[in-house]
Amino acid sequence: MHKFKLFKRPGLLAVFVLVFTGLLLGMGSSPPVVDETDNRTFDDLVPVEDANVDMAYIDPAADFSVFERVMILDPMVAFRSDWQRDQNRSRSRRIKASDMERIKADVAALFKQVFTERLEADGGFEVVDMAGDDVLLIRPAIIDLDISAPDVATTGRSRTFTSTTGAATLYMELFDSISGDIIGRAADRREIRNNAGRLSWSNKVTNIRDARRMFGRWADLLRDFLDRHYK
Repeated sequence: MHKFKLFKRPGLLAVFVLVFTGLLLGMGSSPPVVDETDNRTFDDLVPVEDANVDMAYIDPAADFSVFERVMILDPMVAFRSDWQRDQNRSRSRRIKASDMERIKADVAALFKQVFTERLEADGGFEVVDMAGDDVLLIRPAIIDLDISAPDVATTGRSRTFTSTTGAATLYMELFDSISGDIIGRAADRREIRNNAGRLSWSNKVTNIRDARRMFGRWADLLRDFLDRHYK
């Protein structure tokens, strides 16, 4: 029987509570402590202490022990405000709307692939595409996406050297897949730096590699917690 609970560390991302929602779990040797003395959110969730993510909330009445499988909805992806304008200040690159849509689709597909691989690895947690009595529904959103050197056509031969591949915020909601009741929410911000902050060539290959590393870190927080405490 698999079950889990959310952790929380207050952070700067609470403003996203009304926008998109989600899950990331911290790891520890004891169950998370729910702080029910704080004000509840508009949907009756309460903050949880000592998370390894920037923020997390939980329904204190929810029974997470019933969930043994996971359903992951297609992630919503949104760029940082003014990202396109900032990128287009470079004379060697011109980001079009079609480029942004392609990147968003690629990021969403890669995120779902990595999470599925990490959750199912070594006889772990089955990822399914239908609701069920034992299915936890996860609705992820990748927001404030900032890619330093996107893979788009450039004029002439040019290379982009950066000290960071980019950054993103994962924001997710947890639902009972049958009732549709929201039972958890969390968010976490990550930045990927290259070679201890030194400049390096950023391209499609390195972007995918680094995105997989970031998504894998988020997935491992969840998987490791489940394996350590509730498997």
